[in-house]
Amino acid sequence: MASSTAARLRTGVDKFEDRRRELADATLLTLADLGYARTSLRTIAEQTNFSHGLLHYYFADKTELITYCVRRYKTACAQRYEGLVAESSTPDELAEACGNGLAATLADAPLMHRLWYDLRSQSLFEVAFRDDVAEIDGLLQDMIWRLVRAYANLIGSEPTCSPSTAYAMFDGLFYQALQRHLAGSETAFDDLRQSCRELLPRLFA
Repeated sequence: MASSTAARLRTGVDKFEDRRRELADATLLTLADLGYARTSLRTIAEQTNFSHGLLHYYFADKTELITYCVRRYKTACAQRYEGLVAESSTPDELAEACGNGLAATLADAPLMHRLWYDLRSQSLFEVAFRDDVAEIDGLLQDMIWRLVRAYANLIGSEPTCSPSTAYAMFDGLFYQALQRHLAGSETAFDDLRQSCRELLPRLFA
């Protein structure tokens, strides 16, 4: 009896989480387009097929919905880079794959990345965002550091920087490319590819 009750509870939790993922994915583009300041659950409801009541049932407020969406998207982005390490057998291949991967990620959904930086900026003012932003930042830092460590293994050397420094440099290039792309630059993606290819070897003596 106890096991069947536990199974029903797990099923209920799984269904609830499945529904949250469905709603988050469906509202992602609206969130990315509007940004933090112009977003509310009511606004999202007006621009989607979901009622305000339904959204509020699954998400307490816009903070929870936005952080849930961004975490899901950034986690998926980080997972894509696992293949870069596995498929690269030389330092040059890995450096090129790193640049191509970051540029492709940016080109794929620039508004989602804009939402992430919006969220990260808001965390300087909104305490409610800070734990989630720190968690996502940690995920992205680990992703970059795995690439750096893979490069180190291929060249038989050790990086001259810390994980946080490596992340800050790659993130700076990514953020700059996003700004330039949103401003209409036609070379933002190519410049990001080149800059990342050049940066990776420079992290070693």
